[in-house]
Amino acid sequence: MMKKIAFISTTDRGIDQALILQKEFPKSIVVTTRSTAHASVSKVGSLNAFLENNFHKYDGFCFVSAMGICVRLISPFIENKVSDPAIICVDDHGKYVQSVLAGHLGGANQLAKKVAQITGGQPIISTSSDLQEIWSLDTLGKEYDWQLEHEGSLNELISLFVNNRPTALLLDIKDKGTEALERTLPDFVKVFYDDKEIDYKLFDLLIGVTYKVYTTPIPALFYRPKVLSLGSGCSKTLDFELFESRLKSELKSKGISFASIASFGSIDIKAQQGAYLSFVKKYNLPFFTFTKEQIDNVVVPNPSEMVQSKIGVDGVSESTSMIMANQRKVIVEKQKIHLDNNDKFTFALALNKSNERRNAVAIIGAGPGDEELITVKGKRYLETADCVLYAGSLIPEEMIGWCKENAIVRNSAMMTLEEQVTLMYDQYKKGNAVVRLHSGDPSLYGAIQEQMTIFDELEMDYFIVPGISAFSAAASVLKSEFTIPEVVQSIVLTRGEGKTPMPSEESISNFAKTNATMCIFLSAGIAKKVEAQLLGHFDENTPVAVLYRLTWKDEEIYQGKLKDLAKIVKDSKRTRTVLIVVGKAIGARKNRSQLYSPDWQHIFRTNKKFVIKEA
Repeated sequence: MMKKIAFISTTDRGIDQALILQKEFPKSIVVTTRSTAHASVSKVGSLNAFLENNFHKYDGFCFVSAMGICVRLISPFIENKVSDPAIICVDDHGKYVQSVLAGHLGGANQLAKKVAQITGGQPIISTSSDLQEIWSLDTLGKEYDWQLEHEGSLNELISLFVNNRPTALLLDIKDKGTEALERTLPDFVKVFYDDKEIDYKLFDLLIGVTYKVYTTPIPALFYRPKVLSLGSGCSKTLDFELFESRLKSELKSKGISFASIASFGSIDIKAQQGAYLSFVKKYNLPFFTFTKEQIDNVVVPNPSEMVQSKIGVDGVSESTSMIMANQRKVIVEKQKIHLDNNDKFTFALALNKSNERRNAVAIIGAGPGDEELITVKGKRYLETADCVLYAGSLIPEEMIGWCKENAIVRNSAMMTLEEQVTLMYDQYKKGNAVVRLHSGDPSLYGAIQEQMTIFDELEMDYFIVPGISAFSAAASVLKSEFTIPEVVQSIVLTRGEGKTPMPSEESISNFAKTNATMCIFLSAGIAKKVEAQLLGHFDENTPVAVLYRLTWKDEEIYQGKLKDLAKIVKDSKRTRTVLIVVGKAIGARKNRSQLYSPDWQHIFRTNKKFVIKEA
């Protein structure tokens, strides 16, 4: 979102409205020709003169005025949609916010929506893609840091799209942007992951997010994501211009977009190579160099005896590209280039592993129990998975109901670890999306360490989507802040020592010495032992809470004092899915934060209570 905004007001009420808006844009100014007592308002003699001097110095202008005033004032200074600033107009009551000029490229549409949120008004957007709620092709690249390339008129390509002509979407990579496109696919767009599967006779437009260069029989536009790692080695002398020119021609001949290079690397003895330094400076690329030891750990496709004899490694270009891309393979193997001046260089390219269109096991935290407490990201993966393994009674049935038809959905409580891994591995090899659904947050008592070790051994990719832990849910249900200034500033997440041994330095007793808020998992069955250890360091009247099945429909909460902890647990008759919380933070209210200043104009204190003044 743009930062430098000029709010132009023509009425007293408009000035008040502009001052409210200005608070959301710290670098903005409020301009008027009216006399005003507001010190933060800039009074000018002529709005026309102000605009003449500043029209291209601000990201945008917000007129708090009638639309006619706005249009007449800006008309002499309009040039084109590429260079014009965003212009919006809002009435001085804040009811209607109109995007006037530079809606897409200038960001006026976004600015209008932001201002409407602040005023509680209605944004008025007239551009076709926004009205249809389809992609804005001219700004899509900027949103996801993709470079836009196309032949012919961009307006004609956009016209095909907004008129809903049959469109093929080709996705050769995966990133945040492509995931968003897949989620918001218009009904006239069909997605492809392999260009060979596209029957161009069926489409009028191709949109590609790719590092590859294609020649197509239909109009096309391409977004170039920065996803390639370029490794290079060279002779002692290397002319920058010859290197640059030849590299570009070589990439073009191989159907690779130069614009998709994300990083450049070499061996550390080339850290001051002039041509390399000029190259990364010109194209604003990060330059990584690696030691012989780092490079020597990489198995390259084309080892060189000559390079090994000279600098002690099997190769530079392939190894450095693979290290930067976190890959074990390259998309362009080592190329040996001889320049006209007898200089030499090699290069190789690797696709960054995080951008590969590959499957991975999603280890997802389902939250403490309430199905609505799963993250949006976790729910999205769950809804699209081909295979889901979930943790038995710890996962609500409502979540399982989100799985798509024909997905394999299995309760892992009824399976051995070997059976679980076999199922996931078979689905993974088929290219299916696999979800391993754990309660709470997988990183806390989620038993995922053993699974990840096996995934590593089988060379299966995986990632973790965090979830809300029971300790966070406990703070919520107890209406408590577990870290209170000058009272308690730490939270201990631990469990008591039962059948599973604890590291000696991590005993309940040792942690209790800190008097931190203690959240004790998996320990209701040894509550008497835990109570005794805590009483060695906590006051016996310290508040405690015993929480059973937090956020579930059958949730039970028991509260009392530490001296009664064992009795509370015994009387509850609950020993599984119980969290014990101990600490002075439970229910604390007296320690008021200095953030709430008594100098606030709208709030005053009477008899030690806050009272809200009527507006």
